[in-house]
Amino acid sequence: MKRFLKKDDGQAMVELALILPVLLLIIMGIFEFGFMFNNYLTLNNVSREAARYASLGGTDAEAVVRAIEIAPNLDSDQLTIVITPSESNRGRGDSLEVVVTYQYSLLTPFLDGIISNGIPLEAKTVMRVE
Repeated sequence: MKRFLKKDDGQAMVELALILPVLLLIIMGIFEFGFMFNNYLTLNNVSREAARYASLGGTDAEAVVRAIEIAPNLDSDQLTIVITPSESNRGRGDSLEVVVTYQYSLLTPFLDGIISNGIPLEAKTVMRVE
């Protein structure tokens, strides 16, 4: 009778079945955060590059094209670049502001169901016009 009560052959499998979804969610969240952080760093570089290009006398259109060129891992359709003030209102010594926004869409399918619209990322750079 004691041997019958001590049988626990399936205990480890049941425990694994209970903890595995939570463990996978945590691991996929770590990967997703890494990809999102990579896109955020790229966005900061895009913002700095566009500001530097425009502050050295480049046109807004050229600055936007240059910014898109240095971000091959970002979807250019989701990328918005706003440069203020406009070319005609900029003078030497004025502040130039570049705001870049990007809608990051999640890569993990079941995390995409939790956050369906993605995560908005934004980078802002202010430089003096030279």
